[in-house]
Amino acid sequence: MPAHFKKVAIIGVGLIGGSLAMAMKHKRMADTIVGIGRGTANLELAMRLGVVDSIALDIESGVAGADLVVVAVPVLKIGETIKKAASGLTSPCIITDVGSVKKAIIDECEAALPEGITYVPGHPIAGTESSGVEAAMANLYNERVCILTPTSNTPQSDIGKIREMWQEAGSKVVIMDAAAHDRLLSAISHLPHIIAYTLVNTVAAAGEKNIDFLKYSAGGFRDFTRIASSSPEMWADVCAMNKDNIIGMIENFQRQLEALKRLMAHDDFKGVKANFEGAKKIRDSITTDAKK
Repeated sequence: MPAHFKKVAIIGVGLIGGSLAMAMKHKRMADTIVGIGRGTANLELAMRLGVVDSIALDIESGVAGADLVVVAVPVLKIGETIKKAASGLTSPCIITDVGSVKKAIIDECEAALPEGITYVPGHPIAGTESSGVEAAMANLYNERVCILTPTSNTPQSDIGKIREMWQEAGSKVVIMDAAAHDRLLSAISHLPHIIAYTLVNTVAAAGEKNIDFLKYSAGGFRDFTRIASSSPEMWADVCAMNKDNIIGMIENFQRQLEALKRLMAHDDFKGVKANFEGAKKIRDSITTDAKK
């Protein structure tokens, strides 16, 4: 039976929260959806676009009576937002989130939740370089993976409800340990964003007196660095919360880059070709698997 909630409160009605609201409306998963946030202009826009049914600036009053709260704010603010939302709720209610870091948030807030308020940590691996409710789309989560990282304290029935919600939104749901999730995301998401930001800065700094290198950037550079248009605030927060894993992945990347540099320095271009062929084979297999 599809997931259904009487009142859903979405705290943070941007690309991620707004897209979930639209998917829930499209699949009739909620009787009513309230959007909660700090900015009146964004919330009023969400109302005009039909993303939410009502809006609130105050978390405690906005979540009153909700049986589902979705926290879609920057990761550094998720823990405090969950605790603040819980103080305004009555049992039973499920709180879930969409943050790309999990263990630190669980450690911060799970034990602080009152009786009857349960937390099902979640992370839909979806998004674009755009932000704001105007970028939201009902099909954002189609064919995407959503990772849930419940703990031994999370009721199976509530895990099932959140799993059903994401499946109805179009996602494939995977259950994973929180620490394993954070290491995985440091490799497949956090490191690529850091590399994209760094590549843009590197090329900008490489410009010469009369040549702005960025003016000559073509499709490859623009495609590769597209994610460097993502929110700097959000990604600085991610770096702060998953620091150790990300530093480890940066060091792994540096070792790979140094190995390639050594091959070039020793004119071992057969080795360079073999390096590239290995990477191409892996990349092609990812594309092939995605089509199955």
